Amino acid sequence: MMRDQEHGDTSVLTALFGHNAWANRKLLDFCAALSAEQLDATAIGGFGSIRDTLRHIVGAEVSYVERVTGQLPAQPLPPDQFPGFAVLQDAVRWAGDALLQLALAARQDTTVRQRPPRQLIAYPLASLMVQAVTHSTEHRTQIAAILTQLGLEPPDMSGWQYMEEQGELQEFEAGAAGA
Repeated sequence: MMRDQEHGDTSVLTALFGHNAWANRKLLDFCAALSAEQLDATAIGGFGSIRDTLRHIVGAEVSYVERVTGQLPAQPLPPDQFPGFAVLQDAVRWAGDALLQLALAARQDTTVRQRPPRQLIAYPLASLMVQAVTHSTEHRTQIAAILTQLGLEPPDMSGWQYMEEQGELQEFEAGAAGA
């Protein structure tokens, strides 16, 4: 049974972006133990190798923050090369925190304006936040598929696992109060 929360509560956004950042960190931790050969593995329908896809996930999240704030992490990602897992972990933590703050600050009329090489474009910040979460989820799934094809069990990045690791799951005896 779901309990009612106050209108305007930000717990859903906090959980959504918390899970996204946690899942990215969990996948990076898992992949840090892979061999160079495994990191170079690909699958049809994916973005590219595991290594390239990890860099793409983190690079995209950093770019979403930069589009809105103009800021980059203390150690920006080098273009077109794999920076190593420590740099990716730092960048994904930074981006995760910044994306959550942007999501919490977004209002219906908050617009992002940026000038790509040719023309000025504008779009709702809320829609960019949707892109941030769905983009990472899609590519994490692609990496999980490659890992499975390699005969490895990918890390559990589900919402259930997130709740368990955050200490949010509570067990009750059948018929107990609060169940």
